[in-house]
Amino acid sequence: MYALVDCNTFYASCEQIFRPELAGQPVVVLSNNDGCIIARNAEAKALAVPDLVPYFQVKALLERHQVRIFSSNYELYGDVSARVMQLLEPFASDMEVYSIDEAFLRVHAADHHAHAKAIKDELWQSARMPVCVGVAPTKTLAKLANRAAKKIKKLGGVCVLDHAEKWRWLLARMSPKDIWGVGSQLTLQLQQLGIRTALQLADSNPKMLRHQFSVVLERTIRELNGEACLDLELELAPRKDIVCTRAFSYKVSELAELQQAISLYAARACEKLRKQNGVVRQLWVYLERNDAQLGLVQRQRWIQLPYCSDDTRLIAQHAAAALQQLFVSGLRYRKCGIGLVDIRTRKFEQQDFFAAQQSVQSQALMQVLDRINQRYGKHTLTLANAGIAPQWAMKRDYLSPRYTTRWNELPVVRC
Repeated sequence: MYALVDCNTFYASCEQIFRPELAGQPVVVLSNNDGCIIARNAEAKALAVPDLVPYFQVKALLERHQVRIFSSNYELYGDVSARVMQLLEPFASDMEVYSIDEAFLRVHAADHHAHAKAIKDELWQSARMPVCVGVAPTKTLAKLANRAAKKIKKLGGVCVLDHAEKWRWLLARMSPKDIWGVGSQLTLQLQQLGIRTALQLADSNPKMLRHQFSVVLERTIRELNGEACLDLELELAPRKDIVCTRAFSYKVSELAELQQAISLYAARACEKLRKQNGVVRQLWVYLERNDAQLGLVQRQRWIQLPYCSDDTRLIAQHAAAALQQLFVSGLRYRKCGIGLVDIRTRKFEQQDFFAAQQSVQSQALMQVLDRINQRYGKHTLTLANAGIAPQWAMKRDYLSPRYTTRWNELPVVRC
């Protein structure tokens, strides 16, 4: 059986772990630069606070209902997620971390409902994280069970679909778009074929729909009938490209500030590149601004490196040079970014005997850089031209303390 463990309103729940006074109060979390609402707890949803809308549009509503507002505290959320996944490991023979707040588990238990209840209780007891658990014979049905655990209150956050009668009862009451992997556009196409419920989709001919749509839909249909077609992905596939970009807290008009940003973004991208044991040969750099007549204007440049590398210094140097060519004095820019687009695996990279290569000393230096930043925190060591506490950095006016990743922000207990 597969279990899907999904944290409830994860970002908002993270904010409440170290703030017991928030219990029962409406809480929302904002996106980068405090732009949009991206998370709401149950109390905020009960006030009809909309999701994914700009903060300024609902600011009056939030103030009227005294909703607690937080900027995205990614350091805290990432650490809490790691703790949750660590607590889940003893409950499964194998585990796939599906996202920051979701994990698939392969479970073996005599009583799956009791096992799922034990998972839920352990995460609340040890991490104060509310979760819902769905258990079923396939990953798609586990998603369905988890959805039922969230929507049907009398289930108490746990749903086990161990017989076809149970999941067929749910499928009859759901639209195809509620099924994992079936989007709104595909749902419209299915409706034209007379498939209006998820149960009708499950009872469709998988071979016929495969020819008309894709093999993915065929697998979904088979999974809805209890045939496991999707196994756990225990190892993440290496990324084919890595892009790092952020909008500035204000519109930047100085080249020096833009080059600080591109150096910092290059360092972040290279850290991810080395984590998957990759090297890159081609970069993509872009600048973005708003124009009163033309709207959003983006300039970009592609750069070929002299050799495949994962050296932050080399990549940041070429990115800064490209940015200087894109920069036009007197204009104000809202965003810049870098992409590593020709990524290869170091283990299988074909070397050229006559061409320049990344030195052994460079590789060793990057390993030391990563070990120090992993031990002492991000950006403990970074490029000098990335700046110190830059003013253009992402705006987070409602940022809560990073309780578990900063020494000077650890929670204080007074007895």
